[in-house]
Amino acid sequence: MRLIPIPLFLGFILITSSFADDWPQWRGPDRNAISKETGLLQEWPAEGPSLRWKASDIGTGYSAPIIVDGRVYLQTTRDDSEYTIALDEKTGEEIWATKFGTIGANFGPQYPDTRSTPTFNEGHLYCVASGGEIACLKTEDGSVVWSRHLKDDFDGFPGAWAYSESLLVDGDTVVCTPGGDFETLVGLDKANGELKWKSDIDDVGSAEYASVMVAEVGGVRQYIQFVRKGVVGVEAGNGKFLWVYTNTESRGANILTPIVLGDKVFSAGGRSGGGLIQLVPEDGGVNIKELYFNDDLKSSIGGVVLVDGNLYGTSGPAMYCADFETGEVKWKERVVGEASICYADGRLYVRGHNDGAVALVEPSPDGLIEKGRLEQVDRSDTRAWPHPVVANGGLYLRDMGTLLCYDISHKDSE
Repeated sequence: MRLIPIPLFLGFILITSSFADDWPQWRGPDRNAISKETGLLQEWPAEGPSLRWKASDIGTGYSAPIIVDGRVYLQTTRDDSEYTIALDEKTGEEIWATKFGTIGANFGPQYPDTRSTPTFNEGHLYCVASGGEIACLKTEDGSVVWSRHLKDDFDGFPGAWAYSESLLVDGDTVVCTPGGDFETLVGLDKANGELKWKSDIDDVGSAEYASVMVAEVGGVRQYIQFVRKGVVGVEAGNGKFLWVYTNTESRGANILTPIVLGDKVFSAGGRSGGGLIQLVPEDGGVNIKELYFNDDLKSSIGGVVLVDGNLYGTSGPAMYCADFETGEVKWKERVVGEASICYADGRLYVRGHNDGAVALVEPSPDGLIEKGRLEQVDRSDTRAWPHPVVANGGLYLRDMGTLLCYDISHKDSE
């Protein structure tokens, strides 16, 4: 592992005490599914990359791991409780496990397992269970520093499939989404969990399954979240409601974590389509202007990645490339079916939800360029929803009760 110090402020997300090749939170260092790592294989052999290690019996769940300072952290379900566990990055061996939450009530019996990713910040992990518990844990030994409850403490209103959010730590504030009209979003002191501010947003409905992003426009810093009735923006520091965008609301579930680039925000629903809005400073606040809406840009569980001005995602069985600024679809091709996606060192890692296969794709607006494929070993009979993660030359794939780490480093770069 190359220990390369990074600045304390990367883009808009505060990251401390980790290294450039680590993956310290949901969707990576900047919460955009992009790794900062280089020196990776640009093409895979016919048999795919080699397996470094496999951790079995980790507990069930759909959450993705994070990798920080030689350890792998992830949330999981064991028996009737939700845990956060720590593994050794080199071997996959368990170091500690902490029970911190309960399984949330679902609409029916589907998916009764943890699905949130822990967030690392300054020697601590910030975790949320599907039942609504929030906990701050010490990375050293997993001990609990403080805990709160999204429903009991903040009158929260979760979606039909319980809570599924990966917490944002911004400066000294933990931002989370209880949902409902009274405390739609809240900001907590990261040191002790005390309430700092709340957003009372009428008639936007429940918390959904996306995670909070940050933007700063016209001197107004704001938090952006996808809730039941649309994407909302609230002012950082006091939670003041700023705007709501409803066109990408999807029947059933709003899952996509919004993509933020400067003053523009892309969101999409699995049954609606994708839309781009511009945040416009107005009278000391912020208004929005829709730049386009395209119902061909549907996306949900697998996420969308923005690379060199183009969006890459999957809509149903096909992968697409679309111009971020205009929404024009450049191409649409079948790869591994509906998939989860991340990007590192000039390549997209596209993991199919049905069979767990991973395609290595060179991003290009000119057409699909596949550079290899991995057929996952010991595949379970559940959907491969957990997002792929790239850190320190490893490709991490969660498959329900198993975590696999594949070696994707280019040996000449070591």
